[in-house]
Amino acid sequence: MDVKLPISAWPAGDRPRERLLTAGSAGLADAELIAILLGSGAKGKSALDIARQLIQQFDGLPGLGRISGACLSAIPGMGPAKVARVLAACELGRRRELQRNRKRTVIRTPSDAAGLLAPRLRDELHETFWVLLLDTKHRVLAEWPVSRGGLDQVNVDPRDIFQPALEHRAAAVLLAHNHPSGDPEPSAADIALTRRLAEAAQLLGIRLLDHIIIGDGVFKSLAEKCQLTEGKKTYHSPQSPVVGLRRGEQKGQ
Repeated sequence: MDVKLPISAWPAGDRPRERLLTAGSAGLADAELIAILLGSGAKGKSALDIARQLIQQFDGLPGLGRISGACLSAIPGMGPAKVARVLAACELGRRRELQRNRKRTVIRTPSDAAGLLAPRLRDELHETFWVLLLDTKHRVLAEWPVSRGGLDQVNVDPRDIFQPALEHRAAAVLLAHNHPSGDPEPSAADIALTRRLAEAAQLLGIRLLDHIIIGDGVFKSLAEKCQLTEGKKTYHSPQSPVVGLRRGEQKGQ
């Protein structure tokens, strides 16, 4: 079969849309699903050709989810309608994951926090800082965007964290930001900022549970690394203003 033919000229059994409707979406490759989104090709290229180029050029679906509309528009054959459909599909995927995770409203472990916030943060091209506002039972009161910075740092004003915490009458907060590089290892600046915020939380009588750094499919918890405070002891009793979360601690492990 000549791949330069439009998909509409292919045998019905080879067309991605028809295969999806008859056999289900699970049997289609990523490029075939994207080709269905695109709907049509361009001069000398089928929709599947363009879809394969997108996957190859942007390192698969995770990379495609991070790409701006301007970058997509630079691909030959990607007009405004195709770009809009791809961006909308990526956003729907993120929102589906967010809505599914939002049902898990109690934060018991660093994994709970990372699962809730990763869909917001992992595709960001700049460092972005969020805070979870929690009640006394660690139930999420609000997910609060604090600041957006550059490629490798973000400036955070403690007032932007603790003012909403006070307004929501939060008993505890959990900090999170992303590393666009994909490496979630905390920097010296991350650790210094966390300790300053821990001191501010203690003065206000608000517990700082953790600071989660989101990378590419992985995360780091400063509480688990004992880097929330200057002292050697990071995990305190529940009555202390600073309480760390550990993966197995709340599960009876």
